Amino acid sequence: MPDNELCWTPATELADDVRTRSITVTEIATAFADRIESVNPGLNAYIHFDRDQVLADAAALHDELTSGAPRGPLHGVPFSIKGLTTMAGLPFDSSLKPLAGQVGSHDATVVTRLKEAGGLFLGKTNAPEFGYYGGTDSHLYGPTHNPWKHGHTAGGSSGGAAAAVAAGLGPLAEGADGAGSVRIPAAMCGVVGFKPSLGRIPHTLLDGRHYTHIFHGPITRTVADAALMFSVMAGPSDYDPNSVPADGIDYAAATAGDVTGWRVAWSPDLGLGHVDPEVVAVCAEAVRAFESLGATVEEATPAWGNPEEAMWKGLWVPGYSCEYDVLDWKSQHGQVDDNLIEIFEQAETLTAVDIGRAEAFRGQMWDTFSEFMRTYDILVSPTLATPTFPLERFAPHWLEGQSLQRQLLGWLLTYPYNMTTTPAITVPAGFTADGRPVGLQIAGAHRADAAVLRAAANYEAARPWADTRPAV
Repeated sequence: MPDNELCWTPATELADDVRTRSITVTEIATAFADRIESVNPGLNAYIHFDRDQVLADAAALHDELTSGAPRGPLHGVPFSIKGLTTMAGLPFDSSLKPLAGQVGSHDATVVTRLKEAGGLFLGKTNAPEFGYYGGTDSHLYGPTHNPWKHGHTAGGSSGGAAAAVAAGLGPLAEGADGAGSVRIPAAMCGVVGFKPSLGRIPHTLLDGRHYTHIFHGPITRTVADAALMFSVMAGPSDYDPNSVPADGIDYAAATAGDVTGWRVAWSPDLGLGHVDPEVVAVCAEAVRAFESLGATVEEATPAWGNPEEAMWKGLWVPGYSCEYDVLDWKSQHGQVDDNLIEIFEQAETLTAVDIGRAEAFRGQMWDTFSEFMRTYDILVSPTLATPTFPLERFAPHWLEGQSLQRQLLGWLLTYPYNMTTTPAITVPAGFTADGRPVGLQIAGAHRADAAVLRAAANYEAARPWADTRPAV
């Protein structure tokens, strides 16, 4: 197998090849290091990459394997970590220019688990300042380009992670999702992004802080790879009070069942407003795959109203409020995005009544969604209201000039599942006429992670995408 083909080989296959000694970890490491050095300068997906360290770690993993002591299911398989996730001794600056030079004091739980499973750490990936919006750009690191269309956004906030996977710069990428930050870039870059249920993967996004609506999740090229990575990262931890006991499910095996007889709800917009007609058309055609798999598809949308204001006032602005004392934000104009500074300004005027009303809405929204999902096995929709757009735009053109809240949330069909804390995955649905990826979002009921992965795996089998590669 030529070295460049290794960069497009699924993680499940790489793990098998290492285990059977048909390839060495050093060969894998060299192939990915060469590709990162060749492709990343024009993409800006990685913000930290140390070739010498990668090769040294690969040699150590090789020695462990030859001595008969493989670490686990990821032995020798490359992975990346989002820049906002802490790692000991590596950049931990939240992509903020005023914090440049800060490093992490310890590894997040997800990092520890990926390493203990034998994963080969490649580097840290780009994200926007504090991960505050659905793009990837900052005063410190600059923008990440979309592998399918240079000069367009890769999405965010895990944009570097998704771009790296799409461009063959690593098969497994860790992301974190507060309003869609795993699924947004995965959809825009034409890969898989899975946001699990609350507590499945322990949370250590920022030292000493716990956001109940932010979730670690895998970004990969295949559903099987997502299930493999998820199974390694999942499980209870004392570091996260929201973590839940292991459910005993083999998530990799769970993808093997069929969906015959399942009831699939298809919603063109989740009741959230305008969706690009071409995006709807691509997804409407894609969802027909479930009918060919023996499922029944009917158009239906939960009557949960418009949750945007509740998301903004109940989760997004309050969530950023715990970062209020990190900097004197009013003095950071020119060093930090003005839109991020505005979020902290809005936090100063948000009242307990505002937050309480948002939480009341969220409770009613949960009741509505829970009742809706008693009828259906999964709820399918577009992932986003738009395909990728030029980097110089903060939001799709139809939202320009509107409020910051609207520009941040008005094109996302992802954040309702952060509010309900339920699982959702994005898978490639196809492309627009001009070659921009479109994502299909598959969501499930309370703790129905296995069902979501199973549905996604069935869809992938019916309409495979992993051999489609961007020209980078």
